[in-house]
Amino acid sequence: MKNYIKLLFLTLSLVIVSCDDGFDELNINKNAATAINPAFILNNAVISASYSNVTIIYEIGIVQQMVSPNSGVLTGANFNQDNRDATNQNWVRGYRNVIRNTTDVIRQTSEQPNRSNLLNMAKILQSFAFMVLTDSYGEVPYFDAGKGYSDQITLPKYDAQQAIYADIIKTLTEATAALDASKPIETADIMYGGDVAKWKKFGYSLLLRAGMRLTKVDPTLAQATVQKAVAGGLMTSNADNAYTRHDANYTNAIGQWMNSTEAANSYIGAPFLDHLKRTKDPRLKAIAVRYVGAKSGPEQTAARANRDTAVQIGMPFGYDNNGIAAQAAARGLASFYDFSQVDRTRFGKNTAPMFFVTYSQTSLLLAEAIQRGWASGSAADSYKNGIKAHMDQCAIHDANSAVPTEEADAYIAANPYDPAKGLEQINTQYWISSFMNGPEAFANFRRSGYPALMPNPFPGKGIKGDFIRRLTYPNSEISVNSTNVQEAISRQGADDLDTRVWWDKQ
Repeated sequence: MKNYIKLLFLTLSLVIVSCDDGFDELNINKNAATAINPAFILNNAVISASYSNVTIIYEIGIVQQMVSPNSGVLTGANFNQDNRDATNQNWVRGYRNVIRNTTDVIRQTSEQPNRSNLLNMAKILQSFAFMVLTDSYGEVPYFDAGKGYSDQITLPKYDAQQAIYADIIKTLTEATAALDASKPIETADIMYGGDVAKWKKFGYSLLLRAGMRLTKVDPTLAQATVQKAVAGGLMTSNADNAYTRHDANYTNAIGQWMNSTEAANSYIGAPFLDHLKRTKDPRLKAIAVRYVGAKSGPEQTAARANRDTAVQIGMPFGYDNNGIAAQAAARGLASFYDFSQVDRTRFGKNTAPMFFVTYSQTSLLLAEAIQRGWASGSAADSYKNGIKAHMDQCAIHDANSAVPTEEADAYIAANPYDPAKGLEQINTQYWISSFMNGPEAFANFRRSGYPALMPNPFPGKGIKGDFIRRLTYPNSEISVNSTNVQEAISRQGADDLDTRVWWDKQ
């Protein structure tokens, strides 16, 4: 019996040893990726850079392009009130996704000379994201941002916007110049397929935007930056546009919002629609639809859809759910559901692209730079190019939103450039060109003062001034990173909707 037990023990020992031998290899998935190509990480950042749906609630509403009469989660620019569940979205998408991912790409490629193009592409996209963040909030984490993993900086310091812009300009200048078509091309890139020439145009056009942002606060730096951008080479056609392409898997957040729970709750603002209608702008037909006679959301059916520009009616600002009923009745409408909307089957569909920097915007900024004497060329030609480019861009949203060439030409001929009204004309067109690009429309409105909008007259507004000037910090930052937030507030001013960012000088 004892011999049998010894034999059994020896057998079990051999089995255990043999099972343990190679155990680590056995439990490794040999098909799993051991590292992620940083080009794919940059692609994730490009997708994440696409704006949140709540830009309708604030930025698009502040510039009076869209409005809702409803409160609750939709409270924002419609009532000039603070809603921090909405104002935090640029922050969340920017830092958690774009800044984190671009920082990771920069960290991985900094010591890889053969991936210098990817490094500089990441720096350009990150600069774009930082501009959205600092333009939205003012002072934000910049030099410490995205370093939670690499440097264990979990409570980043906030930086003055002046310092942020100085470094963005430096980064864009250096990174764009360093792009080199003779070095390996990052063909996995979903923005431009690694096309270095297009990335250069994106970088220099973004640099132009950064320079023009400073026209009121530092015209000397603004002019020098604009001249560097122009010398580098700007976008020359819609083929150069920087944007996220959406599909059924990666949907446009604004389009998804307008095609689901909030389909019946957002309307084209009267100031925007009236301008397009008054000037006989053919883009109105590309953008708008009205469900004639609708008395409820379910009655907004395809059978009621009318895209004729003559019947479009914009929703006025200043009214809540109760007050808008009388305004609808006064206009002979069945209800507020009868006002015009962005056509969610075309311009506002789930798969619509999200534009960041475009040839149209770039041409209009160049027109202003020429008007100011900061660049050579014809302001009138750049102005016309900007208008025509945006009209052509409408077809990228949807083929059924295409603006016929003859209609575009007729509009441009009927609305010629007048140097005496140049700044107003250019920046009013920029407002139209930036439709659905809320952060940029909001930033340029503050910078230029155009279009000349009347303040939202809602009686229960939560601001002291005429317009919202910035978005408020997330509650999570105030509770977790309180010391650094309070330091920023002490320099910049109160954390409210009235405080101006550094470049938004009165």
